[in-house]
Amino acid sequence: MPKIFTDPAAIVDDIIRDVGSHLMVGLPLGLGKANHIINALYQRAAADRNLDLTFFSALTLEKPRPSSELEKRFIAPVIERLFGGWPDLDYAAALHKGELPPNIKVTEFFFLAGKWLRNAYAQQHYIAANYTHAASYILDRGLNVITQLVAKRVVDGETRYSLSCNTDTTLDLLRARAAGRASFKLVGQVNSQLPFMPGAGDLPASEFSAILDSPETDFPLFAPPSEPVSDTKYAIGLHAAGLIKDGGTLQIGIGQVGDALAQSLILRHRDSARFRDIAARLAPNSAMKETAPFAAGLYGVSEMVFEAFLGLIEAGVLRREVDGAVLHGAFFLGPQSFYRALREMTPVQRARIQMTAVSFTNELYGDEAARRRDRVDARFVNNTMMATLMGAAISDGLENGQVVSGVGGQYNFVAQAFALEGARSILTLESTRREKRGVVSNIRWSYGHATIPRHLRDIVVTEYGVADLRGKSDAEVIAAMLNVADSRFQDQLMRQAVDAGKLPRDHRIPAAHCDNTPARIADALRPAQAAGLLPAFPFGSDFTEVEQRLIPALESLRDASRSPLALAGLLMEGLRPGDASIQPALARMGLDHPNRFSDRLYRALLNGALKRSRGT
Repeated sequence: MPKIFTDPAAIVDDIIRDVGSHLMVGLPLGLGKANHIINALYQRAAADRNLDLTFFSALTLEKPRPSSELEKRFIAPVIERLFGGWPDLDYAAALHKGELPPNIKVTEFFFLAGKWLRNAYAQQHYIAANYTHAASYILDRGLNVITQLVAKRVVDGETRYSLSCNTDTTLDLLRARAAGRASFKLVGQVNSQLPFMPGAGDLPASEFSAILDSPETDFPLFAPPSEPVSDTKYAIGLHAAGLIKDGGTLQIGIGQVGDALAQSLILRHRDSARFRDIAARLAPNSAMKETAPFAAGLYGVSEMVFEAFLGLIEAGVLRREVDGAVLHGAFFLGPQSFYRALREMTPVQRARIQMTAVSFTNELYGDEAARRRDRVDARFVNNTMMATLMGAAISDGLENGQVVSGVGGQYNFVAQAFALEGARSILTLESTRREKRGVVSNIRWSYGHATIPRHLRDIVVTEYGVADLRGKSDAEVIAAMLNVADSRFQDQLMRQAVDAGKLPRDHRIPAAHCDNTPARIADALRPAQAAGLLPAFPFGSDFTEVEQRLIPALESLRDASRSPLALAGLLMEGLRPGDASIQPALARMGLDHPNRFSDRLYRALLNGALKRSRGT
């Protein structure tokens, strides 16, 4: 049975006695990190250079960091409210400062998006890996300790621990240990807020060598609030919802497009006529095939489980069962309301959500015949940052080698889409992004890096429609990608393809695709938004009503700050008095009674942004 500790330093003493001075420590991805044990290990190694400590991990979570005065005024109270009791990770702070001791190493295979750009140490120690390969990589490096946050319960006098939010690689590593292919200590830290999830991650105490269990080391779970769903993301979600077959299988990747897709599927199920009407407004000439309610329902198999999946279950969209579950997942992360919903479910409800190994969700190997039978008409929906006209996708890094996030499971799901009969990979893409120099296209003629090669091109969805690329010639693929590109960039992209000899010189973009503009998307969605069918926060929000109003205003101000002329226009608009409804937002930002010149300037800019975001 495991040794029970209440002091992180004491559990570190025990780990070193058992393992020695060379510590190869596996940390779960994201939420499942045992922060107090990790910090105690870090502090011990920082004080004793005879210890050799390596953390092998992914998705190191950190509290938001404001980058401007107005952002600080907005986010500081949110950080205190939502993350105030969450213990920061010492190794992350040292990495940011460039102060990691020489006897401590940190290696990750997936970054929190954009957080480690231009950090030389993090970039140099990143490992490019499919999610399913990470376990074998750490075994090859000599894994001897796993520290993991766990849930606890006692049934008939027997204590059991749940891997809860992170069954992903830990279950695969435990299987390797059971088969004699690995030898490591599994060390748990009990967290009272972590839902006790049934299934393969429900473990007897004997699987653990030590447990940290104390009120002093309990802490609120990391709970990033849901972000508002933009017009662009809703348009993408609506297009993608028309590709999901009733009775099929659904996977959704990380990002707000997942919320948009889930809300669109719920709308399709509850009011298919309204769904078809919105789809027709978005793409008048499209022949969207899948618009009916879900009679048989969907089965979910997704490495990441997030709050939108609970909405799909509640709405009856996700209800096709496989081995008693409507959803199999490998890790979860979300707002406090999501964790609370999982904790408050009845045992029968919770049993329909089974957390399992990432090798199960992301691969067909193992009981392949059963997985092929269960994953009928699968749709794997994942976000990508950029795509080329010939169908390659860029999802993890830049052409200069800087890693933005990681491959994760995306390549696995694309491969499944080609291995399973009737399955499709759907890569969702915002057609443009804003940079300092202005708006740029996310659809490129070519790019010096790819996550998904063009020979695995399948379906790409932007806010302007669906490009079905599978089995098409290069010229057909280019034409389809041009049709879903922003019209501000179509001519330039077409010229590049023609000049390269990949598109006929007489090619013309069809008239139906020549008005691909944000204004058209906004006009198409406006009636549905007015009717409350496409809410900014479809599955609730931890932001207050005033904060929800401030978010689009601050986004408008951020966009205007890239152009002196736009910023001046916002300032002039804000110098005119606003109505009383703006006062709560100004008060929330501490700008209702400005004294300093800088505060008066911020007030005017925010006043203008609030007016503009409200459309007044």
